[in-house]
Amino acid sequence: MAFASDKRAYGICDITGFRYRLRDMKKTWNGLLVGPDQWSKKEAQLDPVPVPVDPQALRDPRPDPSSDGNDNNLFTVYSGVGKGILGVNPDTVSMTASVGTVTIS
Repeated sequence: MAFASDKRAYGICDITGFRYRLRDMKKTWNGLLVGPDQWSKKEAQLDPVPVPVDPQALRDPRPDPSSDGNDNNLFTVYSGVGKGILGVNPDTVSMTASVGTVTIS
């Protein structure tokens, strides 16, 4: 398909509505056809900021076999088999709590 391109081909600016030669008009980053005095490049603030990638979980993790459970780590691994390499059997823990009294009238 052929388009008009001679000196009598005009276009209307999408911003101002003024008439310009079609060969002098420019297309902005958001698709507007504007005159040369209205054209501006895309501002850097409009580009998205790259988001850092979240760390991934380990594939097939294994606990440290030399840990005896008393190394002040956040997680302690207990083994129910004898003394076991992974740790010791936990002692039985009992807990009591009270909130107060309730009166029903």
